[in-house]
Amino acid sequence: MDWISLKRMSPSAPSADRSIRMRLTLLISLVAIGVFAQSPESRTRAILDQLLAGKCDALYAMFSPEMKGLITLDTFSDQMKQIAALGPPESIGQPHTTNVADSTVIVIPVHWANISLNFQVSWNKAGQVNGTSWRLAEAAQTPWQPPTYVHPDSFTSIELTVGDDPWKLPATLTMPKGDGPFPAVVLVHGSGPEDRDETILGAKVFRDLAEGLSSHGVAVLRYVKRTKQYPQQCAADPKFTTNQETVDDALQAAVLLRTQPRIDPARVFVLGHSQGGYLAPRIMKRDLKLAGFIVLAGNVRPLEELIIEQSQYIASLKGTLSAPEQAELDAIKKNPLAESHLPEPYLADLRNYHPDLEAASLDMPMLILQGERDYQVTMKDFSLWRAALASHRNVTFHSYPKLNHLFIAGEGKPSPDEYTKPGHVDEQVILDIAHWVQRQ
Repeated sequence: MDWISLKRMSPSAPSADRSIRMRLTLLISLVAIGVFAQSPESRTRAILDQLLAGKCDALYAMFSPEMKGLITLDTFSDQMKQIAALGPPESIGQPHTTNVADSTVIVIPVHWANISLNFQVSWNKAGQVNGTSWRLAEAAQTPWQPPTYVHPDSFTSIELTVGDDPWKLPATLTMPKGDGPFPAVVLVHGSGPEDRDETILGAKVFRDLAEGLSSHGVAVLRYVKRTKQYPQQCAADPKFTTNQETVDDALQAAVLLRTQPRIDPARVFVLGHSQGGYLAPRIMKRDLKLAGFIVLAGNVRPLEELIIEQSQYIASLKGTLSAPEQAELDAIKKNPLAESHLPEPYLADLRNYHPDLEAASLDMPMLILQGERDYQVTMKDFSLWRAALASHRNVTFHSYPKLNHLFIAGEGKPSPDEYTKPGHVDEQVILDIAHWVQRQ
């Protein structure tokens, strides 16, 4: 999902709501205990047992100094309540071990009735925990089937790498067949650690966009997000901001696209979804060679306002709240960023960032798209884009009555449950983007 989703869950929350919230892997995660005579696998299992039992203090004591500097015991304890809310798991799988730089990473699958998560712990050479996370298990994802608007015989897929050491990112370029030169689009993720397909439960938003657009003559580059490829390294960076998370890699991807055969270097565009759309004006201002940008459900309003709005909306779906649930909602309203798990430099960097005003200062083609059933980034934000860009002659706006935050069609009152169902980006969105890009 992305950063605009709720950061809390209650024991009585719907199972799909739990799944959506757990999709938000923490940049600054959990902890460990250490029985140093044990193997990393045994230590990790001991950690897991304590987490499931709701025990925190002993685990926090095993944080590396860097981790303790990034997260307090109180915040850690709040995080543990989210795991305890799921109840006892139905089963726990065998650990899987990999080595990443100077760390040993252990992953243990944990299965509940309504969700399967991978518990991951990174151990440094001193036997301390320098990173940990809960991630939706890949096995829980619905296998992707191409939508009818994708024509595999009309394009080829080329494996590339975005960026240089130490941040090389696996990437895929879908290239239309023919001589070209073709216009091209860089896809920029929403928040959270995302794969190159922007896989969100039953959907692969970026794969739909890439293969759909390339079926209509537009080359598309998509890549693994830095926080997905290098979670421990990102979590350990005390100066981490959206520049390291998103902007720098999007700029590297644009540079790479311009060097590819059969790509028109003068017609390279950026397409940002959700947080990627929010940051698109910042990306554009750092590379004025870009031909224009496309925003899909990009927020204009600040994060804290959206967290409150979404919390209230999710609560309204439930109806009557219990006393603890009402207290939780009141706490979110009072301090919406309390559990954002984002370092202070990250939040400080965005306090004076206004994407609508940044966009208004740019003289380039823009396409702003919005699903009217989106409860995460709503028509309020779409109206703010319209107001800020009203005097710009080269801006196009489209909204879609039946589409949600993933630009997938649905009916009725939107809820987190619909994200669990397989779906595809609506064909009209593909056509609108393709036609707009071809006209530029």
